Amino acid sequence: MFYHVKDLQYNARVSRPDPAFATLLLEQFGGANGELAAALRYFGQAFAARNPFPDKYDLLMDIATEEFSHLEIVGATIQMLLQGVNGDLKKAADESEIMQMLDGRKAKEEIIHRSMIAPQFLTSSGGGPAYTNSQGVPWSAAYINGDCNGDLTVDLRSDIAAESRAKITYEYLLQFTDDPYVKDTLNFLMTREVAHYQMFEAALETIQPNFPPGVLQSDPRYSNLYFNMSSGSDIRGPWNEGESSQLGETWQFIEDPVSYVLKTNGLTDIAPKGTARTLKGVDEIDHGMSAQRSEEINMAVPIGEQVWSQSAKDQELENGSTHRSKK
Repeated sequence: MFYHVKDLQYNARVSRPDPAFATLLLEQFGGANGELAAALRYFGQAFAARNPFPDKYDLLMDIATEEFSHLEIVGATIQMLLQGVNGDLKKAADESEIMQMLDGRKAKEEIIHRSMIAPQFLTSSGGGPAYTNSQGVPWSAAYINGDCNGDLTVDLRSDIAAESRAKITYEYLLQFTDDPYVKDTLNFLMTREVAHYQMFEAALETIQPNFPPGVLQSDPRYSNLYFNMSSGSDIRGPWNEGESSQLGETWQFIEDPVSYVLKTNGLTDIAPKGTARTLKGVDEIDHGMSAQRSEEINMAVPIGEQVWSQSAKDQELENGSTHRSKK
């Protein structure tokens, strides 16, 4: 159940109209890394988490709802930056002041071709925010469908990446406005991306083990191979020498991948090297993890009648029956 409070989470302000920057800011209203995408991404992820991970369900729903609040802030800022456009467009019978200021046909064509103002502001939305990105491309669920995988060790990593992309978008936007009020609003929104990043990171750490993402482990024959797939100066670093960051295996630098593949019959005739993990051990972990994760979900969501929201009375009855069964 959503409840709308008419006051904004952050009191957005602008000092003057700026249709050009309003166009850029559409990126965070209806763009791939914008607030609508974030809200619906976390909202969708929360459903699969509700019973097996009720704490993560709470986190995802809280942040999704905050992202809707941020969408409102961005929309309000765009609307304020467009002040005057809507009123002038209502002067349908006479030439509006905004067009008179453009000084004739040549200037009108120039503003359209230079895309200083998004065409939808002038022709479709009547001077209000539209669900498009800054180039006028309509918002699409394709932006987020790949982020709802039903496994929190995967979804939370998508969320961390999404917050990173949103943060850098605000960082770029800050360079294109000199309005101090708008800068304050963008700084608030950017900072909340940093806060959410840390929340998702902390939530991921509470799921153990969480690497590799999902349930199945990786094949120790291939998990620490680094293929030198380019000619020229070879660059070495912690990504191809020393120990790997998560599994603690020694990186095997394959100097000549073509020769190595041919000698090993397409990588099928090799044994694990530089690692203590074995194929048998991986198989045992796969079976153990599969049973553990499956049991967690099945116990939380037993087959049969389902009720999404329980009343306090229902919870009392359930707790009472639980106590009686223990006796």
